Amino acid sequence: MEVMQILHMNNGVGETSYAQNSKVQRKIISIAKPIIHVAIQEILRSNNIESMGIADLGCSSGPNTLLLISEIMDVVLRAKSCNLGLQLSATTELRVFLNDLFSNDFNTIFMSLPAFYKKLKQEKGPELGSVFISATPGSFYGRLFPARSLHFVHSSSSLHWLSQVPPGLDSKAAGKALNKGKIYISKTSPQCVLDAYALQFHNDFSLFLKSRAEEMVGGGRMVLSLMGRPSYDPTTPASCYQWELLAHALMTLVSEGLIAEEKVDSFNAPYYAPCEEELSLALKNEGSFLMDSLEAFEIDWDDGGDQELHHTFDMVGSGQKVAKTIRAVVESMLESHFGKDIMDHLFQCYAELVSNHLSKSRTKYINLVLVIIKKD
Repeated sequence: MEVMQILHMNNGVGETSYAQNSKVQRKIISIAKPIIHVAIQEILRSNNIESMGIADLGCSSGPNTLLLISEIMDVVLRAKSCNLGLQLSATTELRVFLNDLFSNDFNTIFMSLPAFYKKLKQEKGPELGSVFISATPGSFYGRLFPARSLHFVHSSSSLHWLSQVPPGLDSKAAGKALNKGKIYISKTSPQCVLDAYALQFHNDFSLFLKSRAEEMVGGGRMVLSLMGRPSYDPTTPASCYQWELLAHALMTLVSEGLIAEEKVDSFNAPYYAPCEEELSLALKNEGSFLMDSLEAFEIDWDDGGDQELHHTFDMVGSGQKVAKTIRAVVESMLESHFGKDIMDHLFQCYAELVSNHLSKSRTKYINLVLVIIKKD
């Protein structure tokens, strides 16, 4: 599967768009907010910066895209006004690079920039300074920026996506279905499937680190948020059960004669939720960065918003919300493999399965937030 060609969040601002269904991702950014603030302060404390290079990798599009810039501006302006002992020029400018794959909806981002700049000036006042926002499309599993041009790199809800489906999982090449009836790691997956996914993630994450090591200045920092798992076992529900239910929904369509079972057997999600040990090992082996912190947070599948507001739990509503969130993220891949016509029915089935599951168990995502420092 050519992941780089077909993986993108649903474009536009319609009912199934990522812009309308990205509250879980927004919650993840919110959780990392204080961690980002500290990282920026530490960068400013140790470097006399006149032009600060910032990259947001896997920025997507929609209301979450420009959140990072606002947060960083808050830190910079607070540093200017409060004399926090930071090495900060009064004319410090920000160079912000928004990165995602070529298929990302950059046009929606560009159209939102005039209103964003206006709001920045109104909220931040004359001390704002210069902010230059540009797009750098391409895969972050490789070089994207000039050498030693970045001080801060951020990535949220992106690094769990692999550069490709792990080699060897192609049922045609293997002569049989290696992960029959499944589309990701599950309790029934043979060890070779688990090993193939783990190796692909290690190779991808190592290449990501190697590429950023060439692009970042010494003392620069990265804050990386990605889906993970609570233990070394990759078959835990927190790691893979959302994919298990999606496979179940696809097999329901197989039983209804809407798709062939071979189609399900030949689809493998280019995704991997690592454990903390895997991240630490890749970081140690690559050698260019120091670990500053690594924390794990639990996130409700449906972001928990309605329960917090109303102190109730609507199983049907939560199932539909989860289905819309997942659809906004994976529909481009599923549509290219199974066809467009089944998407509405597929995610209706998925919503029902999720509702039933959440009535029995409040399974949560595990989100890992990693802060690393570029060695001098």
